[in-house]
Order: sequence, then C-alpha cells, then structure tokens
Amino acid sequence: MRTIALAGNPNTGKTSLFNRLTGSYEYVGNWTGVTVEKKVGVLKNQAGNLVDLPGVYSLNPLSKDEGVATYSLLHDDISLILNIVDASQLERNLYLSVQLLEYGKPFAIALNMIDVARARGIQIDHQLLAERLGCPVVPIVARTGTGCDELVNRLSSSLDQPASLVIDYGPIIEEAIQELAALFPENEQFPPSRWLAVQLLEGNQMVREMFLQYVPESTVTEQVEKAERRIELETDSKSLAHHIRTIRGEYIQSLLASCVVDTKKMEYTLTDRIDSIVTNKVLGLPLFLLFAYLIFKLTFDWLGTPLSDGLDEFITGPLTATLQGWLDAAGVTPFIEALVLQGIVAGVGGVIVFVPQIFILFFLISFIEDSGYMARVAMVMDKIMESIGLNGKAFIPMIIGFGCNVPGIMAARTIEQPKERLLTIILSPLMSCSARLTVYSLFVGAFFKQNQALIVLSLYLLGIVVALTLAKVFSSTLLKQDSSFFVIELPPYRIPQLKTLLQSTWEKGKGFVRKAGTFIFGGSVVIWLLTYAGPGGLDVPMDESFLAMIGGTLAPLLAPIGFGNWQAGAALITGFLAKEVVVSTMNIIYVAPDLDTLQGVVANFFSPLSAYSFLVFILLYVPCLATVAAIKKETNSAKWTWFSVIYALVIAYVLSFLIYQGGRLIGFH
Repeated sequence: MRTIALAGNPNTGKTSLFNRLTGSYEYVGNWTGVTVEKKVGVLKNQAGNLVDLPGVYSLNPLSKDEGVATYSLLHDDISLILNIVDASQLERNLYLSVQLLEYGKPFAIALNMIDVARARGIQIDHQLLAERLGCPVVPIVARTGTGCDELVNRLSSSLDQPASLVIDYGPIIEEAIQELAALFPENEQFPPSRWLAVQLLEGNQMVREMFLQYVPESTVTEQVEKAERRIELETDSKSLAHHIRTIRGEYIQSLLASCVVDTKKMEYTLTDRIDSIVTNKVLGLPLFLLFAYLIFKLTFDWLGTPLSDGLDEFITGPLTATLQGWLDAAGVTPFIEALVLQGIVAGVGGVIVFVPQIFILFFLISFIEDSGYMARVAMVMDKIMESIGLNGKAFIPMIIGFGCNVPGIMAARTIEQPKERLLTIILSPLMSCSARLTVYSLFVGAFFKQNQALIVLSLYLLGIVVALTLAKVFSSTLLKQDSSFFVIELPPYRIPQLKTLLQSTWEKGKGFVRKAGTFIFGGSVVIWLLTYAGPGGLDVPMDESFLAMIGGTLAPLLAPIGFGNWQAGAALITGFLAKEVVVSTMNIIYVAPDLDTLQGVVANFFSPLSAYSFLVFILLYVPCLATVAAIKKETNSAKWTWFSVIYALVIAYVLSFLIYQGGRLIGFH
C-alpha cells in the first residue's frame, strides 16, 4: 500500500486532518509540539497509508521531533506528500511548502482554516495558486470536515504526478548545487540530488551526514565553504542559508501578490483583545491560577463529588449485593467470596469511584487546550522559566504531565537543547498526574471538605514550584547549558467542538479505566492475598499479615513526617506500581465497604496535618513504574533514571518533614 506523508507547520490542524482522512482519532492539542512521533492510519478510501509527521517550520531539524520529519523524507518510501497549510497565515506556511515541493515527489496542498481566512478578509485564488505551484490545492476546514472528501479524491488522482518546482537561486548557488549533486550517487532509493544539495547548502546536518556516507568530508566542506565565501563577497547575504531563504521569500511574495487579496485590514482582532488580558505581564499569571482554581472547584465541589458519591453508592450497594447473591448461589468457598468482595470489588471499586472526577478534569483540560489558551500559558510562563535556565517550551511537557507523566516526558522531545531536554524529563514527574488525583480525592473528602479545591490546587502549585526551584539548582550545577530561545505560535481562539472534546477526554481517560481493569485488578488480588496470609498461615489478623510486616519496615522512617503506621507504609510501597493502587491498598487494608466509611476510617489514622504531609509525599516521592520506564527510554541512561528516583524521594521526605514538624511547632494538628 502506498504511503502518504502528512506534513505542515505546528498549529495548522494537521492531526485533526489526519483523524478526518483516516477515521481514527489521535491526541489533538492546540500548541506547538503535540505530535512527537510518526502516526500511521489508512485513508478511508483505502488509497494508501497516511503518516502524520511532527509539525515543523522547515526541514532543517532543531529538535528530535523535527528530525522525525526530515528522517522520513530521507529514508522512507513516500508516494505523495500532503502539505497542510493555514490559509490565514499563508506566507509563513508556504516556506515549508516550497521546501517540500522541491523534493520532487507527488504533492498536494490542503488549504486549511479557509473559514478563518475569509473571516479576516483574506481571499485566496486557490486555482491560480495550484497552477503556479503545479500541484492540487484544496480548500478545507479540518475541524468540521468541509472539503475533506474532495481532498481524498484529489490525492488518489495525484499519486503519479511528481512535483516539478525548481527555483533559480542565482549563479553562485546554482553552480554549487550542480557540483554537489554530481558528487552524490544517482539511485531511485535516494531523494533527488538537487534537493539534497540545496538542503546541504542550507546547513541541514541530517543531509550532511547522508552526503558523508558517499563523499569525502573534505570534498563536501570545500564545496560548501567555496560557495559560502562567494556569497559573502558577491552578494548582500550574510550566509548561504540566508541567501537561499531570501530567494525563497521573494518567490513566495510573488505567489501572494498574484493569488491573494486582503479585502479588509483587521489590525486588532478579538484574539488580540483577549491576549491583551490573558498574556498581560501583571494579569497573566493570576488569571492562570484563577482558571486552575475554577477547574478544581468544578472537579471536586460542584460536579465531581456528587457523581463520585452516586457511583460509590452503586458499587457498594446494588453491584456488591448482586455479586454476593451470585457467589452464594454458585456455592463458592468463603475464601473465593472474600477475594472477590473484599479484594477485587473493594480494591478496583475504590479507584473506579473517582472516574467521574478524573474525566471532568480531563474534559476541562481538553477545553483549554483546544480553545487556544494553553499556548498562552506557556507564553506567560516563559519569563519565569527563563529565569531558572529553561524556556516556555519546557512548560508544555509539564502541563501534559498533569494528565500523565509518561506522555509529558515523551513531549520533551520537542526541546532543542539536549541538557534542557534532559532537565525537563527528570523534572516532569513532579507534575501532579491524574493517578495522584484519586489519593487527593480520598483525603480532601475526609479532612478538608470545605476547602477541597484549594487544597488540591495547592498540591498542583507545589509540584510546579518544586520543579522550577530544582530546575534553577540543577541548571546552575549539574546541567549547565547555553541559553536558548523560545518561539511559539499563538493560534486564534476557537470554541471547541463537543465531539472533539469528548474524544480528547476519552483518549486521556481511557488509560485510567484500562489500568483499573488490568493493572489495579491484579494488584488488588495480590494486596488482598498479602493481607489474608501471614507467617501464621491463612486468614490471619490484618496486623499479623505479610503486608503488615512489609509496611511495618517503613513505619519508623515515616513517623517523623506524620504517618508512622504500617498501613501508610504498605500503601506507599504499592504506589510505586501505580499511584491509584494507594487507594486500592487502603480500601483493602481498612476493609471499607464504601467511600464514606473509608474516609471515616482514614481519619482515625491521620490528623489534618499528617494527611496534608501524606499528600505532599504522594505528590513528590518516586515516580510510578511506567514513568521510570519512560525516563529510562528517553534518557537512555541508568544513571539519570536512578537520579530521578532518588532525588524525588529525598525532596518528598524533606518537604513532608518540614510541613509536619513545622505545623506541630506552630500548633497545627
């Protein structure tokens, strides 16, 4: 089956178009760098495989995700390139289009956001543009599907029509192109030698490495330096790359002059008006905190808690009674009945009751992502991030980590500087993921009923503050680095579509549900068996079980931070597998039939002060097993993986100690 590569700038709706054309769903976020790997789907008409490449501004890669796009052009068997272009930002988007057209493969342009362009008074003669470029140009609106069926039909008819754009870069560059192209072996498996030569002269390191496989380095260096000297001496350009960009820019301007008419100048749009407030130097951060507070208020107080209570009543009432009736009718042994009701139902059910809160939080996060506000948050945070040795782009993986630390760590691939990328990876686990939310829900409902949103917000903010503080320390000591720059495109504000929001919410939340049905299910069985058995045999008192022995080894160490009992120690150990298992473990240990009872029992083992200390420890202590595996994969270093585990444990203990002992000193209990 033929391969069609979907390429374009960030924030052009590329992943939305991928979903429209393939009928599948991939994660959609309205900020730069959301796609960090190739994703593959099959076109609805079965004409070929569609490969969703990362969003890039040019083919000269600066980061790992940009490298994926260039690598694919160099090494993959691509039948056609589908270039998605933002019609409202045509000039900037066409720079990549020209680079891709020079590649010489069959080519088509999806002119997306044509509705936004028209609303701004931008009229594009797409037929003339297609004629000038020598390729199909189809106006579409990827978010609604307008024009997508026509686009699919045009792709099928364009698969055997190679692009033929050749730009004259002037005698100096053209001479260098011919000399370099002559050095590279002709082979149908390689990209066109002219394109490779242009990319080499632009400074594309991946293309240079490909050249050096067939041409001596001294020869390549000599040819490039000769052209560089001539450009600097005989033109006004500062470098080869600058000269090539200038010629391309002039070509693009000629296209715009003939194909685009701007009927009205909108100097101050609605987006500009909103941005003047939400990105304001003074108001930007307080507004972000206010939005975060409202999100947690909706999640816990206004919507989430009533729904969780209703689900809890169903699980502990009709569902448990029905299962018990079936088990009694089947005549199972007391051991099996206890395993099912006290182990599986109590363990898995204790986590499932928090599903409404998890999904409400994901829905609200999806809303601010798709509306365009998330990119503004990164921009607001840039000054703060810069002061600690990072830039605003590093805050994006951290925000993603609020859902799950694993994709947050993977999103760090978008960061160009290696040390900055490493620093972001090892700090991302400090972001409070959705798994921790189950523990927060349990404890704030038991100890902080009147201030649930405020307590949870304080934990999220604490994670950010600790991460930023450590970033400053590490960037000044272990990971000193050169300063970097931050470029982010602010998309126009949009009203998110309900269907898209629901899909995005499900994509974020399904992993939580899947873990409840597999990982937490298995963990609950093992934990219950450890409470059921002990050195004295089976069906022993809980305090004499194997789990009590395991948790008891940690109890003396945990006493100074407020929760020196074996139950807390056992829950923390199992929490390394997945943070949700902390709640499963407590539900089994305390033999609580429902959420209200569990919260009541927990109140006998913790005070409000020790409960908050426990939550801080849960927030910061060792990442879960999946996160540790992601760190190892992304850093390819056992040293940095162990470092991320150990420093987090130390920081968690120190902060919990300060909170608990400091609280006692000033009279809190």
